[in-house]
Amino acid sequence: MITLIHGLLKKFIDAMGVLCVVFMVAMVVNVFYNVIMRYLFNDVSIGLQELEWHFFASMFMFGIGYTLKEDAHVRVDIFYEKMLPHTQAYINIVAALIFALPIASIVLYYGFSYALDAYQIGEGSPDPGGLPHRWIIRAVIPASNLFLIICIFYHIFDNVLRLRGPNVHEEHIHHEGV
Repeated sequence: MITLIHGLLKKFIDAMGVLCVVFMVAMVVNVFYNVIMRYLFNDVSIGLQELEWHFFASMFMFGIGYTLKEDAHVRVDIFYEKMLPHTQAYINIVAALIFALPIASIVLYYGFSYALDAYQIGEGSPDPGGLPHRWIIRAVIPASNLFLIICIFYHIFDNVLRLRGPNVHEEHIHHEGV
């Protein structure tokens, strides 16, 4: 059962990773367009400039979870890299449950009301020509933390599979086509 859930979460997280790539490409295209318009045609769009940081924030915030799934997050490996794989798995599970999950849950909880407040008051950009619906970018905070919580559970399942033995985890990865 855990391998089925693990596989489904992997597919979902990988799809979100593709979405992060789409955000990055959209941001690059947007920046390129803004530079061309500014320097060749002396035309500036405040809304498109704000959209740049909306794309960047979305890519960054959703990328946090994807980075955890890929085990590419930052950590101090001075002691960790010398430990046995089972010991590393126990450390990963405990750290996810004690540190990552509570923090992501708190940010999700408070981020939801932060986005809801912006929606309820109809908050928009204070700049003329800016984007009108500030709640959309604020909603990235709780949405990305919900995604991060999903990634934390994937990370926990991944380490539980590692504890079950290398053959079980390797067979699952091989079955997934990786």
